[in-house]
Amino acid sequence: MARVIPLFTLKGVPDAGISTHPFVTDDGIGLSMLRFQRGSSDDVVLIIHGLTTSSDMFIMPEHRNLVRCLLDNGYSDVWTLDYRMSNRHPYNRARHRYTMDDIALFDYPAALRELRAAIGPDRRIHVIAHCLGSVSFTMSLFGGAVDGIASVIANSAALTPRVPDWSRFKLAVAPNLTEYVLGFPYLDPRWADEPRFTPAWAFARLVDLFHQECDESSCHMLSMMWGTGWPALYSHDKLHEITHRRSGDLYGATGVHYYRHVAAMVRAGRAVKYDRHDPLYDRLPNDYLAGAAEIDTPMLLTTGDSNRVFTDSNIVCHRRLEAVAPGRHELAVFPGYGHQDVFMGARVDRDVFPRLLDFLKQHGA
Repeated sequence: MARVIPLFTLKGVPDAGISTHPFVTDDGIGLSMLRFQRGSSDDVVLIIHGLTTSSDMFIMPEHRNLVRCLLDNGYSDVWTLDYRMSNRHPYNRARHRYTMDDIALFDYPAALRELRAAIGPDRRIHVIAHCLGSVSFTMSLFGGAVDGIASVIANSAALTPRVPDWSRFKLAVAPNLTEYVLGFPYLDPRWADEPRFTPAWAFARLVDLFHQECDESSCHMLSMMWGTGWPALYSHDKLHEITHRRSGDLYGATGVHYYRHVAAMVRAGRAVKYDRHDPLYDRLPNDYLAGAAEIDTPMLLTTGDSNRVFTDSNIVCHRRLEAVAPGRHELAVFPGYGHQDVFMGARVDRDVFPRLLDFLKQHGA
């Protein structure tokens, strides 16, 4: 079926200079950032996606997206990061053993070095992060791998990931089942488009039997891969129909080892190092909340009140941070929204983005 919107399009951000900035991490991974610029600014915004998505979730042309909204409101230098979880890179399509410790230790420090080289040492950097991008970035910040951040907006989950009971069961069973029993190196929401009668196609059709809330197979696969619900990642009525139809483009494949790290954090009730015995990660703390009182970067923790992926994770995180640093961080809960539709919904420029802009203004020029 022909695409209504081209894959990896940049047409959602008109009237901006767009450039690509490749960089390499200290563990030898090639990554990239997109820069959207309408002029110089003392306040630079870096936006970070979650697992299986990419910069594309912030530049969608079918609605007034986050990058465009920032540019229109005076934030004239906006960057989007495609780190190793991005579907714009190949790293998810393998039986990899990356964890969020790798991202915290290697991806964000390298990205910020590249960004600083372009903007200079004096401009303020504000970070907006989502999903496991939010979890891993707050790990990097609270773990001391990065600093010099003026503010952070962290959506859905941060330092206290929590999931529904069915998701907890899936996290415990799915990684080994996927890799060692079914023999899949990764999971992909587009598997229904594989040739008929191949194992991936058959798996997608099996998932379809349990998700009859819509006729989009990629939506069904996403609900299997993440969260608990019909659908799990968002509410259908929050999305533009085009957004729903191109789910297989906006969300990509992923290896399942990240799930093992999420499961370890859910069991612990907070962000923890995956392998505390590996000397490669000695620079990171075993418990990322342990030094929370000393991190003075203000955060806005956001979530939808119908979040069926990370439930009340950020409400609990705000409570934990408030106990050790009263008044430093804020919480915003968006009525009727879930996990992904906070950024990808058709009306987010009216329902969500004004609150984000207010927070940025508080901590900018």
